[in-house]
This record gives sequence, structure tokens and C-alpha cells, in this order.
Amino acid sequence: MANSRQQRKRVVIAQRQRMENLRYKSAIKTYFRRLRDSVAAKEEDQAREIARKLSSTIDKAAAKHAIHDNNAARKKSKVDHLVQQLSAKE
Repeated sequence: MANSRQQRKRVVIAQRQRMENLRYKSAIKTYFRRLRDSVAAKEEDQAREIARKLSSTIDKAAAKHAIHDNNAARKKSKVDHLVQQLSAKE
């Protein structure tokens, strides 16, 4: 239990930061699922739009330290591979 006023404030701030990080991580997972579904359905325009949003979300999450920089790079590489698969299937 927090004893000082500043510690109580930090508890509130940490909770808010945890929720923000969770929102970023959840959004990234959702966009990945949508991207995989679009690639499987061969919807090129939709897949490229989702890939653009996903890359942006990954960059924002890495900038806010919600995910590690290497994790962000790995995820962006995966996005690129999925989009390339779409072009290779044609």
C-alpha cells in the first residue's frame, strides 16, 4: 500500500500507463488478424490499407515504449512479409 501522497499518485499514473499499453497491444493484435484475413481473401486494397494502419500503430506503440523497439521491428517485418505474400499469389 502506498504511504505517501506521491506514491499514491504514481499508482494512478502507472495504472493509466498499463491501460494505454494494453490498448496499443490489443489494437496491434486486431490489425494483424484483419491483415491475415484480408491476405487470405486476396483483398489487396483492403490489406494494404490495414498494413498502413498497422505499421503506424506499431510505430506509435514503440515510441511510447508500450513495446520494445526490436519487437516493433519484428512486427513490421511480419507485416511486410504478409503484404508481399499478397503480391506473390497473383
